[in-house]
Amino acid sequence: MIDTKETLTGPLSISGKGTGYFSIPAKEGTIDETIEIQKEFLNKAFPGDTVEIRRRPELLWGKVQGEVLKVVSRARMEFVGTVDKHGDMFYLIPDDRRMYTDIVLEKGKLGFSEPSMKVVVKVTSWNEKQPAPVGEIIRVIGKKGEHNTEMQAIVYEKGFQIEFPTGVDEEAEHIKNEEAKPEMIAEQTKVRRDMRDTLTFTIDPADAKDFDDALSIKTIEPDLYEIGVHIADVSHFVRPGTLLDAEARRRALSVYLVDRTIPMLPEILSNDLCSLNPHEDKYTFSAVFHVTRGGEVKDKWFGRTIIHSDHRFTYEEAQEILDKGAGIHHDELSVMREIAQIFEKKKFENGAINFETDEVKFVLDETGKPIRVYRKERKDTHRMIEEYMLLANREVAEFIYKSQDGNASRKGAQSVYRIHDAPNKERIEDLATFLKALGFELKMKDGEVTAKDINTLLRQVEGTPNEELIKTATIRSMAKAIYSTKNIGHFGLGFTYYAHFTSPIRRYPDLVVHRLLERELKTGKIEQDEYAYYEKVSQECSDREKQAADAERGSVKYKQVEYMQEHVGEEFEGTITGVTDWGIYIEEKETKCEGMMKTKDLGNLYNDMFDFNPKTYSITGQKTGKKITLGDTIRFKVISADLEKRLLDYALVK
Repeated sequence: MIDTKETLTGPLSISGKGTGYFSIPAKEGTIDETIEIQKEFLNKAFPGDTVEIRRRPELLWGKVQGEVLKVVSRARMEFVGTVDKHGDMFYLIPDDRRMYTDIVLEKGKLGFSEPSMKVVVKVTSWNEKQPAPVGEIIRVIGKKGEHNTEMQAIVYEKGFQIEFPTGVDEEAEHIKNEEAKPEMIAEQTKVRRDMRDTLTFTIDPADAKDFDDALSIKTIEPDLYEIGVHIADVSHFVRPGTLLDAEARRRALSVYLVDRTIPMLPEILSNDLCSLNPHEDKYTFSAVFHVTRGGEVKDKWFGRTIIHSDHRFTYEEAQEILDKGAGIHHDELSVMREIAQIFEKKKFENGAINFETDEVKFVLDETGKPIRVYRKERKDTHRMIEEYMLLANREVAEFIYKSQDGNASRKGAQSVYRIHDAPNKERIEDLATFLKALGFELKMKDGEVTAKDINTLLRQVEGTPNEELIKTATIRSMAKAIYSTKNIGHFGLGFTYYAHFTSPIRRYPDLVVHRLLERELKTGKIEQDEYAYYEKVSQECSDREKQAADAERGSVKYKQVEYMQEHVGEEFEGTITGVTDWGIYIEEKETKCEGMMKTKDLGNLYNDMFDFNPKTYSITGQKTGKKITLGDTIRFKVISADLEKRLLDYALVK
């Protein structure tokens, strides 16, 4: 019997169709429960709001129904969208499809906006007498459909700001001027390990403007090398209690769109003062290792340094030197690649999951229109840099975790870790059922698997027709990596200790880890009342990371749809990337442009009814037996490209 008296409080999610969902985590002896809330019972709640709800007595399509009793707190009050006009009334059509109602714009507070303009609106009221929320325009972005307008709209929609407050820019300028004084530089050279005479270089994308990390190498004796991982010492410039620090924490990270970066720090810091530009003395926080040619770490040292980068490589330039077997610093690059490949091999032997995902890049014309979309190729140099960053991140995390002076009650509570939990048991059991249907078995015990078990599976399916299908399904069964003060290890990497240390220019948790590492090195202690602060920072940064990822995906999706507008009616080869009861999702193989074909349209094509099986990620025709499964390769045609909704409609080619 449905309990309609109990009230529950928590976050509300809303689908693009305007249906609300309230999730109740499982307690011991129960399973997760999701309560569905129809639009008429949302009671003025917005997506993400914390609400108080109760169950309703009726079921709808077998699903428990509920209603919002009140909004406890708003997740947001600002929305991005397009101005429209009906009669003498102006209103906002939100870009966020989960926002199920338009926002009426207050007369006299329209600025110079007009229909078809993209703006940011702040909701000012939504009372019982108002059928829709009322708001005022607080920012005019630009004309709808223009490249710069749409990219900025994505940034604002996800809650990020583009411009820095005046006080933050002024503070950055002051720091730059102060640090350039000869006496400041002289003071730092006395307290830092001087590594300017050690060969040092950076390897980054061709279009990079800030350089977080550099590598150095020096031969100690035959087959023993000193390898340094040098990270921009942002913590030297950005101090707690400053406007810069508050703004960096609020942003949490840099956001990367298809054509621009929204930086965490002002450019005077990120691209200049902190950036490890070539042929300049720079302050760094370093992890320096003595490593044998066989990949054994014999010694390690952490501390503040001063370096001088001798060369700035792009990934492509460094790869060309390695491929040719000759060029500037070839011998050093070759040794570092050789050692990195040993690190990589050990990593996978110890249980890291070998998931390599494709990234798309765009070639834009002068107006921002995409004229080419291609998959970015991962080279040996990408993997080499990744291995040295993983080494530094892992070793720093382990050092901090174990530096407890024998106080077991404080063990591991002195850092912000990058953690990745083991997969949910139910998801793993569903994955195992799916794999069994394909003739593969996932080793598990009581719904639990190890990273080694998953890697064993991925090696078994490598080169088989179902490789991509199984990789996709396995990725979807994984938990998400987050930040936390509670170290539980990193399941996907197979690491017991892991933290983010290597990118403080673009990630706030890395900056925090630098500060905590410095305190450990100076035997500083973290007091009990500080733990809550660092856990709050961890939660904030995890949330912002998801918003940044949404913004990045949004910009990519917009440009993919814009690109496909020029290819409506054309045929492509694609892969089934999603199967639901309402349709199948298809991804074009080269550009990774994903679109959907509705199940009813598929039924019309084959004159059949299709049944959805969530356990096997497939749909099957009742009469024809035609089966379409996640990972299938198919031929499809582009039917339409809706840039406003960022949707592509595809159709199968028989």
